[in-house]
Formats: sequence, structure tokens, C-alpha cells
Amino acid sequence: MKMMKKLFSVFILMVFAHCVSGLYFHIGETERKCFIEEIPDETAVLVHYKVELFDPRSGGFMPSSPGVGMHVEVRDPDDKVILSRIYSSEGRISFTSHIPGEHIICLYSNSTAWFSGTQLRVHLDIQVGDHAIDYANLAKREKLSKLQLRIRQLLDQVEQITKEQNYQRYREERFRLTSESTNQRVLWWSITQTVILLIMGTWQMRHLKSFFEAKKLV
Repeated sequence: MKMMKKLFSVFILMVFAHCVSGLYFHIGETERKCFIEEIPDETAVLVHYKVELFDPRSGGFMPSSPGVGMHVEVRDPDDKVILSRIYSSEGRISFTSHIPGEHIICLYSNSTAWFSGTQLRVHLDIQVGDHAIDYANLAKREKLSKLQLRIRQLLDQVEQITKEQNYQRYREERFRLTSESTNQRVLWWSITQTVILLIMGTWQMRHLKSFFEAKKLV
């Protein structure tokens, strides 16, 4: 029983570790950086970002000037643009997925005139599911007590786990269909090759038979 509890705890940690990712990366004035997030359907996503400018004098990075901004574009698994806007040097973007699968989040500078070749450092934090909900503002807006807020958090977590499980089943089903399709193609390709070999062998046998009969007549 204790082992089952430990395994369940590890599963919960893995699910929620997948739901939050923080990083930073460097980008030039003409570069485009894209990230792939596997997101269940009807799931909220919150993206926090902050842009810093390279300071050649100190060799470090400093807060960006007011004119610096980023173009953010989000595409769903069907390659449809669900968000495309120019934002300031620091902010957050939120959207909700409507179909499960790989969503592509791209960031790039919308002008080369701002930087004059200066390198940028972009801090990025992607939060998925209940991690994307601001519970402090939610409690104030809906006037929830601590107990009510905790219950709301637990319900959201259970809902997110259910969505993750449904998404895993969706992935397994898609993988099974892809495997079956691949196996069928391999089978039909093998059958086609066999038929072609039989036809070529029959043609060669007839050709050789005609050749030897012609030799005998001579």
C-alpha cells in the first residue's frame, strides 16, 4: 500500500513538473525561437517573458529600453494561428487550447532598427493548467475564504490530471492508428514487390523459353 502511495506521488509530481517550465535564451535581431508544448484540450496556458539587452561595456545584460518589444505567435496542432501580437519588453500572454496536441510558441523581434546588432536575453516561463490561474486575484474577485480557495485549487488540480490522462489516451490512440497504418503500408508494399517479382520472373522464363526454342530451330 505504501509503495502504491509513493508511485502515485511520483506520478503527480511528474504531471505538474510537465505543467511548468522556466528558462532563458539569447536571440539576435533576425532570429526566431520556437518552443513546442504538448497541451490537452480546453487548457489554459500562461506565458511570462522578460527581455534584457546586452551591455558591451559591462559584458552583462541590462533592462531593455522602452522601445524594445517581441512578436509572439502561437499555432495549434492544425498549424492554425491562434495568437499573433506584438508585445512590450516584459509581459504575459494567455490563451486556451481547443484541441489536444503540440502547440508551437514562437518569439522574435518585430524590428531590426531597435537593437543595432545587440543581443537579447529573453526570460521565459510557460505555465499550463491550474498553474496558469492567479488564485490570489480569483479569491479577491469571488470573495473566497481560505478553505473555499483550497477546495477550488484541489478541484482544478483533479480536473487537470483528468485532462492529462485523457491526453495520454489520445496520444496512445493516435500512435496505435499510426502504427496500424504503417504496418498496412509495409504489408501492401511487400505484396506489391512480390507480385512484381513474380511477373518479372514469369516474363523472364517465357523470354528464355522462346530464346531456347529459337536456338533449336536454328
